[in-house]
Amino acid sequence: MKRIVSLFLSLTLLLSLLSLFSCHGAKVEAPPPFEVPETFDTTKQYEIVFWSKNDSNISQKNIYEKAAADFEKIYPNIHIVNRYYTNYNDIYKDAITNISTGTTPNIAISYPDHIATYNTGKNIIVPLDSLINDETFGLGADGVNFDAPTKEEMVDKFLIEGQFGGAQYAMPFMRSTEACYINRDLVEKLGYEVPDVLTWDFIFEVSDKATEKNPDGTYKVNGQKTMIPFIYKSTDNMMIQMLKQMGAQYTSADAKILMFNDTTKEILLGLVPHVENRAFSTFGISSYPGNFLNAGQCIFAIDSTAGASWMGSDAPLSDISEENLVDFETVVRPIPQVNVEEPVMISQGPSVCIFNKEDPGEVLASWLFVQYLLTDEVQIAYSQTEGYVPVTKKAQQNPEYLDYLAREGEDNDAHYAIKIQAAKLMLANTEHTFVTPVFNGSASARQAAGQMIEEVTKAVRRNKTVDNAFIENLFDEMTALYRLDQIELTDAYIDLGKMPTGSIVLLIALGVVWCGIIAYCTIGYVKQRRKK
Repeated sequence: MKRIVSLFLSLTLLLSLLSLFSCHGAKVEAPPPFEVPETFDTTKQYEIVFWSKNDSNISQKNIYEKAAADFEKIYPNIHIVNRYYTNYNDIYKDAITNISTGTTPNIAISYPDHIATYNTGKNIIVPLDSLINDETFGLGADGVNFDAPTKEEMVDKFLIEGQFGGAQYAMPFMRSTEACYINRDLVEKLGYEVPDVLTWDFIFEVSDKATEKNPDGTYKVNGQKTMIPFIYKSTDNMMIQMLKQMGAQYTSADAKILMFNDTTKEILLGLVPHVENRAFSTFGISSYPGNFLNAGQCIFAIDSTAGASWMGSDAPLSDISEENLVDFETVVRPIPQVNVEEPVMISQGPSVCIFNKEDPGEVLASWLFVQYLLTDEVQIAYSQTEGYVPVTKKAQQNPEYLDYLAREGEDNDAHYAIKIQAAKLMLANTEHTFVTPVFNGSASARQAAGQMIEEVTKAVRRNKTVDNAFIENLFDEMTALYRLDQIELTDAYIDLGKMPTGSIVLLIALGVVWCGIIAYCTIGYVKQRRKK
């Protein structure tokens, strides 16, 4: 019997060793909690990897490269290595992958929802409060060797967006909201005037009328075979903002998913008649709204104010061929409202986070570069590439930036009128903006919010019945697809689906082995008793 028990124990040890080999590289030791060093060693060389997003805009890439070069002149011991991405989702996916292997960058531009997901591991993202308020290296402190903004010079509304889990985990880099880009000529051809503040009812009424056709199948309003009157780029923002405007809940700061309610159902069912007559569509279904707008095939195109350089007949970044461009007057308005007396719109845009490292000096070097990204020179230059606005009051009040805004329409490049109008829209409505709660899982909640609009639109276009039963089923599908019913689980919960395969094998094997040992010992004990 002792032999058998010994055999089982040996097998257990073997399985443990195999598990260690199979998990090799999967488990990464977490760095210690970050503490701000008292001094910064300028004789030690640091290589800081910075993941940025430039949307294939060469002017943005040039700004990043100039910022890195200028910063390295101030701190010759810090070398900035910039890796460029064309969209935020790719940064998000790569960061998640690299967290598991301990190969994260030092700094990444991301949305706060994504940063909250990065932060689910131990000491992954550096909480910035101690750095912001440090007497030597804090925002605009004396130990910083350039003219950085102070905490008081940051726009409070933008700074708050990076606060979650009781700490400041992200610094804002640029900010925008959404705007409605309108073909005024077609609106007036249909017999309407563009109001200063749009309502959803107005947009849908005009859009429905724009679907009328001539006997030859062309649309009356533009004489073309294609017309999608109303296209929304970001359906997640559409749902989130409509819920906010209607006083309904979306999510809460304590990670509760509240959007599956009667107001959401009302919003989705309200889209049905407009989708049925092809008055409304989305980016996910029809493609980029700016392309249809510039071709005279869309009347209301809702997109970020940062996307203004793609909108209008004279847009410097227009994606369609010149022969397809239609000459028309473009006007910019805030997104449609439920209550025109109390406008509500979302605040969005890229933020910057710092990944924790073993060497506190390396983290401090990263923080110094983050501060450099907030200087007037970088903020003003980058904001001029698209319809973004600077995130500091200092830059917004800088005479150079005010001069830029004053030169609206001077040319169709740096001073393109629509781009500057979009920036002014954000500046004028900063106090009317809001941000959504950020937590681990808020990115999934956002995806689900937009996906519901996409699914309803696709279903109607496929002649499916969209009613209360359809919406209830859709709620269940979104909950399951994005695992929204798992977001409130505690850290003690073990998700086998997220564990390394070797760990799962070990747990199962150990259970089987020890069950065998117990069974064998029990049988042996019974036999011994019978012999006696």
